[in-house]
Parts: sequence; C-alpha cells; structure tokens
Amino acid sequence: MRTGRGAAVAGSSSSQQPRERGSGPTRLGSASALSRVYDFFTSIGHMTDLINTEKDLLTSLKDYIKAEESKLEQIKKWAEKLDQLTDTATKDPEGFLGHPVNAFKLMKRLNTEWAELENLVLKDMSDGFISNMTIQRQYFPNDEDQTGAAKALLRLQDTYNLDTDTLSRGNLPGVKHKSFLTAGDCFELGRIAYTEADYYHTELWMEQALKQLDDGEVSAIEKTSVLDYLSYAVYQQGDLDKAMMLTKQLLELDPEHQRANGNLKYFEYIMSKEKEANKSTTEADNQTDVESKTKKKGRAKDYLPERRKYEKLCRGEGVRMTPKRQKSLFCRYYDGNGNPRYILGPVKQEDEWDKPRIVRFLDIISDEEIATVKELAKPRLRRATISNPITGVLETAHYRISKSGNKQIVISCLANSGRLFVKLSRATVHDPETGKLTTAHYRVSKSAWLSGYESPVISRINTRIQDLTGLDVSTAEELQVANYGVGGQYEPHFDFGRKDEPDAFKELGTGNRIATWLFYMSDVSAGGATVFPEVGASVWPKKGTAVFWYNLFPSGEGDYSTRHAACPVLVGNKWVSNKWIHERGQEFRRPCSLSEFK
Repeated sequence: MRTGRGAAVAGSSSSQQPRERGSGPTRLGSASALSRVYDFFTSIGHMTDLINTEKDLLTSLKDYIKAEESKLEQIKKWAEKLDQLTDTATKDPEGFLGHPVNAFKLMKRLNTEWAELENLVLKDMSDGFISNMTIQRQYFPNDEDQTGAAKALLRLQDTYNLDTDTLSRGNLPGVKHKSFLTAGDCFELGRIAYTEADYYHTELWMEQALKQLDDGEVSAIEKTSVLDYLSYAVYQQGDLDKAMMLTKQLLELDPEHQRANGNLKYFEYIMSKEKEANKSTTEADNQTDVESKTKKKGRAKDYLPERRKYEKLCRGEGVRMTPKRQKSLFCRYYDGNGNPRYILGPVKQEDEWDKPRIVRFLDIISDEEIATVKELAKPRLRRATISNPITGVLETAHYRISKSGNKQIVISCLANSGRLFVKLSRATVHDPETGKLTTAHYRVSKSAWLSGYESPVISRINTRIQDLTGLDVSTAEELQVANYGVGGQYEPHFDFGRKDEPDAFKELGTGNRIATWLFYMSDVSAGGATVFPEVGASVWPKKGTAVFWYNLFPSGEGDYSTRHAACPVLVGNKWVSNKWIHERGQEFRRPCSLSEFK
C-alpha cells in the first residue's frame, strides 16, 4: 500500500499512516543572487574557478593556523617559565619573598604581566581568515548547485547503468583523479533524492550508506538516521515487509524513536488488514497483488518516451548500422565543391551516417582557435536558454544542463543601442502546456553567442563553415559556444521549428534552421556522445573535428530523423560550438525539390 507524501503519525493511533520525514530533512534554502546567476554545476568551465577559490581559502586558513600556533607557543613559554618559578616559591613562600627583587616581581607579574597575558589570550587571530571568507562566500555555490550536482550523479547512474558501489568507489572509465564517496556523501545523495520524492534513488543510496557504515566506516552519520529515511522510502515503493524489517532494526538501536514506533504500529495495522482481505481472495488474486507490488519498484515514470533508446545509444549500445550500409560510408579529401580556398589544400571528411547524412570534418579547427573561442566565451557563460516557439522569447532550458546565449537578445540590443551585446545564459525550452520559454532542466550546460565582427578568429570560422557547406551564413545565428557541467546533457530535441511552432524563428526573419554545424572543442574521457535515437546513430566527441547535417529536406519539410541529443558527460569536460544555418539566402545554393521528403 502506498500513501501520499506528508502523512503524519500520531503515536497513540494504530490507524494513522507512517510519518514522512517532513521534520527530518532540511529543506533547500534560497540562494544568494550572485550564486543563482552563476549556476556553477551547469558548467565545468565555471567550476574550475572554484578550485582556485578553495585554494585561496586554504592558504588563508593555514595562515590563521600559524598565527594561532604562534600565540599558543607564546602562552606555553610563559606557562613553563611561571611553573618553574611558582614551584620554587611555594616551597618556602616567606624565604622567597624575603628577597626584595622577588617581592617586586610578584607585584609586577600580578598587576601587569597577567593582564598582558589575558590580552594575548583574548586576541582574535581569525580576522584575516574571516575577512577572506566573507569576500569569497558571495561566489560560493548554493543549495541549487549542490542539488544539481547530486541529481547529475543520479542521472549518470541511470544512463550508464552504474551501481551505487561502483559510483561510491569512483571506479569510472578514464578517470585521472580517482575519488570516493563517504557514507555521509551517500546519505546526502539519498536525502536529496528524498526531497524530490524520488524514493527509488533514496533507497539505493541509503542502502549504500548503511553498507559502508556496517563495514566499519567512521562517520558522523548515525545508522538510525539512515534507517529512518530508508524504511520510509521502501514503504513508499510498496514493500511493506521490508519497511517493517528496517523499522524494527531502527528500534533495536533506538527503542524510544517516536516516528519509528508510530510507523511500526501503522505497518502492523496494515498487515493485519491485508491478512483479513487475503482470506476472501483466491490464490491467483494474491499472486496478481504480489506482482503489482513488485512493479512499483524502480525509476519514476518518465516524460521522455525514447528514454531507453537514448540511454542505450549513450552507452554505445543499440547502434543500428548494418554491414551493407557500413560499406556505403567513406572518407575523402574534400575541397568544398571546388572552393578556391580548398582546391590546393582540401580538408579530411568522413561519413558518420547515411540517413540522415551526417559527415565529420577532421582537423577543422586548430587548438589555438579553440583556445581563443573558449577565452571569449568563458566570461559570458550563462545557463543555457532556448527560444519559445510561440512567443519567440528566450527562457532558461530546465532540461538542458548547459549554458548558452540568445541571438534574439543580441538583435534586440543591437537595435536599441547600436552596439553588440553577447550573452551566455541558461538554456531554455518551450513549455508544451503554456508555450512559454522556461529554463531547460534537461539541458545541463552553459553557453555564449559570439559574433564574427568581435574577433577575426570567429569571422574566419564563419567563413570556413560557409566555404565547406556551400551555404550562406550571413543569415545564420551567431556561433554558440557551450560548456557542459556535471553530468551535462541535452535530451532529445529537434533543431528546426516544427509545424506546430510556426513562430519559432519569426523574430529573426530568416526562415527555419536548414542545417546544423557542430564543432567538438574537447575530447571527453567517457560519455558525451551526440546520438540520434530515431535512427540509432551515435557520434562521439573528438577534439578539432566538426559534424554537419541538414535539418530540412530540399522541399523545406523537417527531417524528423535528425532528432538528436547530447549524452551526459560521465568523465571529463565537454566544450562544443555550433552554427545554426537558416533558409534565407540558400534559394540558389540548395534549390527546393518537388518531392516533399527528398
């Protein structure tokens, strides 16, 4: 039997529902304005700044420790000197004070020197450290960042089929700096899952915390707290027997635990009711009931219908490329269909997929160009946003854990101020119910928009894209640079506006997004693939390369097989930049077809 969250228990009533830990877990507090802007967990690039912040604080802390040690050393020397003196004086007080110098020095010590010692003891050596802490605290991550990072670990666990023990031990592929989770860390992951009513992950991580405590790990976390969360999470998933067992285990450690005593009475009441009901049901009905309870366990119902297909591709499974089709994929030297810039120095191009046709350009952007792009983008990184297909307004994309900027905002600023304004902000998406743009929670990254006339490097990159695609980029959106955060991803989506989004790019006045060019500006140790669930394709990041595909057929109809996603980054740091090319200006470069889907 399951109940809603927030049910309370009255100790004297056996018919009450088990009490949710409403008073136990601390609710997430409000974030400071500055930290809220940064959304550290959505960008590894921004998180690297926190490493330097922590290093600076550690230096300040060491200085404070040295100052305290110096003060204690002075006090210790004073005590040692006085100890020897008083030991001699107490053996023969009158004889000791018979010496006039000793009498004088006693008066002086008690009147002056002890007061000086008192001042030394009271002297606060922490001013410098506290001052530095106060300055740095305004740049600290907040509760949202901690929760976001925790959810990222849970997302990685699900996407890559990782068990809690593997994650806890830090046994991940391609890691350079191995780390592990303490019982307290596991408890915190379970607690955050609990606050989100995610009882599946609450159970997994509370069990891991309990296992590590049982194995003898020393921790400030008490078993009673772990069992308290665990028993309730198990109950919420329909396993009454296990919930009762865990509650009894809790009461063995703390017989006076009020919530556990109340819950145990309720569980016993429910079990007695079920036994009575079982007497009037057949064995087949009982079996059906057992099966239905078993089905309650597992991940919560998903809003994404292709979740399993998408996650399999992220793991490198489920790629649907037959040997026959594989033979049709080639690599070549490509001169941009006779473009003068590439006739003598063609670029390397290889086929990644046939339908839709996805090609990769190798060594297409240099390390120096990548460094410049990242240098320009990093100060502007903001949580990624997306365009509302109905209103055209950019909003934070809650399903994208990344950060990006908005060209429409750029255009607005240009029109109003006559100068370029580039913004890197949290990605946004269209709310399917209201049509409004909101933060894209399924997009975990930060991004920025860079214009061709603010840097010759960006201008050169734009020209290169035009030369190699044969498409006019004068109507394209600015170059968008994105840096993915902890577990950074962008769930399945289309780049083009569908028929139910007639105003998706209305403000731009350049038509739909005809094609996508995507640069990979970093290697990724594990995860981070670009996958196409509709066709079963996976494209893996490789620094210095770029992939290109058409979003629209020559007829102008959208190619729904281009629905794609950026898989969560399991290990590493993912930087990409993309260019969305629009229809206007391509009339003679890519003429329309009379066939709707050709």
